[in-house]
Amino acid sequence: MALGGGLFVTQNKVLPGTYINFVSAARARAALSDRGIVAIPLSLNWGEEATVFTVTNEDFTKESVKIFGYAYDAEELKGLRDLFANAKKVYFYRLNSGGTKATNTYATALYGGVRGNDFKIVIASNVDDSSKFDVSTILGTKVLDIQTVSSAAELKANDYVTFKAEATLEITSAISLSGGTNGTVDGTAEQDALAALEAYSFNILACLSTTSSVKSLYVEYTKRLRDEMGVKFQLVVYNQAANYEGVISVKNMVTDQDAEASSLVYWVAGAEADSAINKSCTNKTYDGEYTVYSNYKQSELEAAITGGELAFHKVGDEVRVLDDINSLVSVTEEKGEDFKSNQTIRVLDQVGNDIALLFNNKYLGKIQNNKAGRVSFWSDIVAYDKELEKLQAIEDFDSAEVSVELGNDKKSVVAVNPIQPVNCMTKLYMTVVVQ
Repeated sequence: MALGGGLFVTQNKVLPGTYINFVSAARARAALSDRGIVAIPLSLNWGEEATVFTVTNEDFTKESVKIFGYAYDAEELKGLRDLFANAKKVYFYRLNSGGTKATNTYATALYGGVRGNDFKIVIASNVDDSSKFDVSTILGTKVLDIQTVSSAAELKANDYVTFKAEATLEITSAISLSGGTNGTVDGTAEQDALAALEAYSFNILACLSTTSSVKSLYVEYTKRLRDEMGVKFQLVVYNQAANYEGVISVKNMVTDQDAEASSLVYWVAGAEADSAINKSCTNKTYDGEYTVYSNYKQSELEAAITGGELAFHKVGDEVRVLDDINSLVSVTEEKGEDFKSNQTIRVLDQVGNDIALLFNNKYLGKIQNNKAGRVSFWSDIVAYDKELEKLQAIEDFDSAEVSVELGNDKKSVVAVNPIQPVNCMTKLYMTVVVQ
């Protein structure tokens, strides 16, 4: 993140790095990086605080109790199940830090939060050696950890509690931890989360907030990183007009009792992150667990598309994505209608991130800026674009249109890489001729 990046108007950049403009054409060996990565700050009842922690789809399935304090099928993890229905890896940041850790005579919860109050410690006599104790850490009816020791000083911290070495062990039935509280989300928590996430690479940033000021903070953060630093990702947010290709505004709310109206953001974030550059989320069936409000008239759905809202609609008994669009509504000569399509933005973001990674790792400070060096860079760009064409992410690629030239100084190169992103079919206009 320390390298320069973003858009350029003139060749006046100071930091070494990659500066890439994407514009619509006037109308009268780089590898494809993985997708499926989401970043999401949110409030939790258990887990690491004030830091970014990584959870893969497999981690979530197998270790949800250790990470989030709840079993995989718990109601409290409903939103995360929607997220991981498509996401491969997620960077989490717990917003409500600073809560009180639950405690009892023998142990203290590893993390602050109300979930700590549900842990219990049971001490029993060891059946093989009556001079020793079996100390169990229990959540609900599940034994999470059991240690056989002679004294509390021998107990080792586990994934849920730390033990008090000075305690005197006595045979006892379950003793609950208590006093655990969640921290509050203060005015700087969202800012701290976004600052921490700046060091990570992801496809989608998700914002669950329904507060206008917080949503605006996420939008401005996304614009800054995309346009000033060259970090290409999209933001998924609920009901936020942004008029920007980097922001996906989800129209529909969920109607489940006690659920945040914005909870559909979980599923959309995972689906958009995991969608390949040669795929679209248009007409994708919502297979999550929430009840999605989709009682819209056709005129309302048309207005949603015109207004840059990603909407869901009812198709028979299913709820599906109407059109995979972002919040861009005002087109210009530089950003035409194609920029409204998330599939187009996925292609462009993929190119931007991958070519930047190629340049920074292979060329920056390593390859001479002479004809041979520029030809090598040109060859890598062409090979990359041909791979995109094989995947049907772009079409009609012509390597002769790609150029890599010397810039205004001996350290700079200027690359032009014309591509035509492909989009999935969404409209059929057919004439049936009766003969």
